[in-house]
Amino acid sequence: MPTYNKLVRDLIPQVIEKSGKECTTRILAPKEYLTELKIKMLEEALEFKESEEQKDSVEELADILELVHASLTVYGVSFEELEQIRLSKKEERGGFSEGIYLLVVEDD
Repeated sequence: MPTYNKLVRDLIPQVIEKSGKECTTRILAPKEYLTELKIKMLEEALEFKESEEQKDSVEELADILELVHASLTVYGVSFEELEQIRLSKKEERGGFSEGIYLLVVEDD
């Protein structure tokens, strides 16, 4: 019997049960939930990094976005507020659209 001990999407228990298997779950406390969201975010980011096909990459990005939405809920922040922060940072420091890769910064 495999043990997972990881955060899963909300409908995964039903998917498992429909396949004729049983599973054990529990609802995480808020602090644990946030910790597990961060762990899952890293997992999905690594999967995005390793993906080679566009379709797979876009699916990993969708997973990351879902985790962003869940994290915002924990923090009590709307997606619109996050977008305003993103735009403010972009205005101040730029985005990542030009593909600039910093090599060296010379000290005096």
